[in-house]
Amino acid sequence: MSHAHDDHAAPDDHAAQGTAARGFAAFAARRGGRTRAQSWWGQSWTEAVEDTSLSTEALKSGRAYARSGRLGPITVSPGRIAAQAYEDDTAFDTVVTFTELDEGEWERLWERTAERPAVLNELLAGELPPDLLEASEDARVRILPGYGDLEAECDCDEFEDPCSHAAALCYQVSWLLDAEPSLLLLIRGRGTHEAREELKSVVLMQAMTGAAEEEGEGDGVPEPLPDGTPAQDAYDRAPASLPPLPPLPGPSARRSGPLSGVGADPLSPLVAGAAARARELLAHVHGFRPEPPAPLDTWQDTVRIAATHPDPRAVARLREACGAPERLDRAARAWQLGGSGGLDVLEESWTPPHQDLARARTTLAADWAEDELPAMELADNHVTLTGRGLQLRYGRDGRWYPYRQQGTEWWPSAPPQTDPAAALADLLNA
Repeated sequence: MSHAHDDHAAPDDHAAQGTAARGFAAFAARRGGRTRAQSWWGQSWTEAVEDTSLSTEALKSGRAYARSGRLGPITVSPGRIAAQAYEDDTAFDTVVTFTELDEGEWERLWERTAERPAVLNELLAGELPPDLLEASEDARVRILPGYGDLEAECDCDEFEDPCSHAAALCYQVSWLLDAEPSLLLLIRGRGTHEAREELKSVVLMQAMTGAAEEEGEGDGVPEPLPDGTPAQDAYDRAPASLPPLPPLPGPSARRSGPLSGVGADPLSPLVAGAAARARELLAHVHGFRPEPPAPLDTWQDTVRIAATHPDPRAVARLREACGAPERLDRAARAWQLGGSGGLDVLEESWTPPHQDLARARTTLAADWAEDELPAMELADNHVTLTGRGLQLRYGRDGRWYPYRQQGTEWWPSAPPQTDPAAALADLLNA
């Protein structure tokens, strides 16, 4: 395989705005940690890269290598990502190249983007919204890697294409996309500043063209919308699907001092409770809950108040009145981390569908090397790490809830996650 050149550049403001190469420090080892990205763009990048590979073994060894801390600083530049991989005293130059978009493709992409106000506003604000992918598909432009436009080069003598070093580099780039998704535009040939300026030019040109057409109409009578225009397409378009489930609201902060009636501010816990309730209804619509959430009974409402009330004196009265203060403390903690779904997971066991557990096993096996995955015991919806006092509980809302053993009791320890690998990594690293 051919050699890669070392052109690492220190990241600075000018590089971030133009198409100059960007340099990023090497990632430290992540033993026992997850490999897959956490953001929407990072995950989409990973899935696209994996779809272009014919060797699952190479991808698995690449994930292990990405976590090993043996990949050097990463350079991201138009059409190219590069790093050095280290094996004992040997360094391998590793480069992955991508097809850059040509001028016509960028122009089509910006034209389609300008037809979507929400996407347009986010891009002009420096964000990279997921809906940009839909605009790119309409423009017949490929943003994510695909068959035929990804080529890996490395000094090593591995037979697989990509080799484990190149695959590790792609996985680590997905971690970079977690923090800075606009790097995807740079890989395709445009820096953030340049992309914004081109998009502004397209918007201005469309506005000027539209104004000229209006001046030429003479009688001022609006014409029917012709087929194929953005407005007509919007009327003809089928209703969009429901959005994905949002994250649960974080636990509300508790105040320690005495509170007046005005200073207690009950609005914040009410808003958090309403958001959690809305999410549970959305989970039912998505099919994660077989039935819509029922109204809270006396115990559940007591737990809700104990978990969200800002005045510790009110919580103390509830603990005294319920007769089971430790049970209330555990239940309130479960509610703080997961809402009513978290309370259900704490107090009820159930048998999940076989396909859900099989999918979880596949996800865990993909993110951990076989010798790194801890031993586990499965009982109903509880996955217990053998001899470690750690546990994951699968909820009816499709989320995995981390637990830790304290004495003879299991306590909720962190917010739930839809990815069991992420939940397990957080549990092990906490």
